[in-house]
Amino acid sequence: MGSFSVVHWLIVLAIVLLLFGTKRLRGAGSDLGSAVKGFRDGMREGNATLAAAEAQATAAPTAARPADAP
Repeated sequence: MGSFSVVHWLIVLAIVLLLFGTKRLRGAGSDLGSAVKGFRDGMREGNATLAAAEAQATAAPTAARPADAP
């Protein structure tokens, strides 16, 4: 026994369509798409926050040092 062939996957797809219907599957697909988009936006926002915090952390020690220090 190996992996399924294309014919097997088409039969599975037909059964799923018959059980759930296209409207319910379309709704599930749009929900999944919006969840992925929200995750990507959150990751982008988190990376921007992390980069800003790193920039602030590297700038802070040089500004806190007195000018006459060796």
